[in-house]
Amino acid sequence: MGSFDRPADVNIPPSGWVVRFAPLIRTCGKVLDLAAGHGRHGRYFLDRGNEVVATDIDTSHLKDLAHMGAQIVEADLENGPWPFADTRFDAVIVCNYLHRPHFPLLVAALEKGGLLLFDTFGQGNETVGRPRNPDFLLAPGELLSAFGDCLRIVAYEHGLEEKPRLAVKQRLCAQKMSDNEEINRLSAE
Repeated sequence: MGSFDRPADVNIPPSGWVVRFAPLIRTCGKVLDLAAGHGRHGRYFLDRGNEVVATDIDTSHLKDLAHMGAQIVEADLENGPWPFADTRFDAVIVCNYLHRPHFPLLVAALEKGGLLLFDTFGQGNETVGRPRNPDFLLAPGELLSAFGDCLRIVAYEHGLEEKPRLAVKQRLCAQKMSDNEEINRLSAE
């Protein structure tokens, strides 16, 4: 049995938001699927030819990804040490998961030019389903505030969706600036 966050159907499609911006990720780049659940995003990126690292507290549903060539990291992301302190990724994917203390770690985990793709629940979701706990719901504009000063925002949205089920979602696509962009930004200040 699965939930919206951990669907039992391994064939559930990846987030449309992730698919939309996947072409911005370096060809064959290294992708971190954070709180990977059953691995729908890991499978998608492996099929695209990316190197994939998938992590979750329970990795029992990710064995097929390991056979496909993904690196599987079992970790308690909220109570244990951050397992990627010395690793950089061309993309970090975060779907249906929120742990705000990770925000600076996510930025640090990106290579220059790397992409952060976030797709999780926003305030208002408590009126249509789970999660309802405000600790797991982003305030309007929260991802923009959290990442706008350190990443270049490519796209953002916060609103109601009807499929795959009724939910209020907040999404962000942001890119870590290259050295030249960072120098130009600092020169303009």
